[in-house]
Amino acid sequence: MRSHVVSDITWEEPFCAEGANCFRIGTDADGNAHIAVAGAEDVHITDSREALRALIADIKAGKADHLL
Repeated sequence: MRSHVVSDITWEEPFCAEGANCFRIGTDADGNAHIAVAGAEDVHITDSREALRALIADIKAGKADHLL
């Protein structure tokens, strides 16, 4: 993933866990997906929508559970 600054990102509503752990996912017209901490959207990571789709599928499959 790469750090990227884009002004035309359409952000979804924040996804929040318990407490203040909130993240936002956004997309742009170039087919990129963006992930940021809610309230700090000016600093985010960017990759393809396919990469985001794979990341979410892997998380749902439990492949990141060892990080918790």
